[in-house]
Amino acid sequence: MKTAVTRVQKTKKAISVLSISIVVISLISCNGGGDTADGYGNFEATETTVSAEANGKIQLLNIEEGSLLQNNEVVGVIDTIQLSLKRDHLKATKNTIFSKSRNVLSQREILQEELKVAQNDKARIESLIKENAATQKQWDDIQGKVRILQQQIKSVETQNAPIINEVKSIEVQIEQIEDQIAKSIVKSPLGGTVLVKYAEPGEVAVFGKPLFKMANLDAMELRVYISETQLPNIKIGQQVTVKIDDKDSMKSYEGTVSWISASAEFTPKIIQTKEERVNLVYAVKIQVNNDGSLKIGMPAEMWIED
Repeated sequence: MKTAVTRVQKTKKAISVLSISIVVISLISCNGGGDTADGYGNFEATETTVSAEANGKIQLLNIEEGSLLQNNEVVGVIDTIQLSLKRDHLKATKNTIFSKSRNVLSQREILQEELKVAQNDKARIESLIKENAATQKQWDDIQGKVRILQQQIKSVETQNAPIINEVKSIEVQIEQIEDQIAKSIVKSPLGGTVLVKYAEPGEVAVFGKPLFKMANLDAMELRVYISETQLPNIKIGQQVTVKIDDKDSMKSYEGTVSWISASAEFTPKIIQTKEERVNLVYAVKIQVNNDGSLKIGMPAEMWIED
């Protein structure tokens, strides 16, 4: 009986030792032989939402989610018929007002010609006065005529001033309409990929209505969080290694530290355990060139090179 108990105890001890060995081996295999990453986070990209800058029906929006767009590429058109009609009306009104101005200016030109003749007569009579060949009345008459013509010219110019101001006002309105027509042409503000499409042709757009969202995915940013003790080991411009999951191994990228937070914050809830979440950490952004495998929100690790 005693021998049987001893065998059972030995068997239990062997099983216990085997279990501990398995746990240790598992931990070593999980942390890469005891090595751990210096930071964990997710990839980000600067997202830009393109909104309508005009009111009207969307006639064309030639994009789909995933479309690659060039900077300033025309991708859509919002109805501009009403704006075009209003612009044509303003141009016709401007021409009508211009005709009034031309009539006034023609009157001024006639008066200016008469003034030239009167000024020549005044100069001739002044010479005759010096030679006692003209009377004082002739001199007074010609001076009066010159003054009258000058006043008439000023009066005509005064009549033309409000006409010119009205023309300028209409020209400003035409420029505003043309600016609205230009903004009815939807263009890509940058080169990048369409992430989300919010509108379709045939829908009515109003000013500020989101049409689509895009981002430049050629260069991604990995936002990771590091502890205060890691701060001395990292600086802006430093080269680091970024790793992502790739089948049975990790895929590595070269990254450059582009930004380090100036103030601490609590660890985001998505990072690690409850105990680690209450620790203060610093956010770090790492610039990584995208080979097409990196996506927004994808988790990754940062490794500081020794």
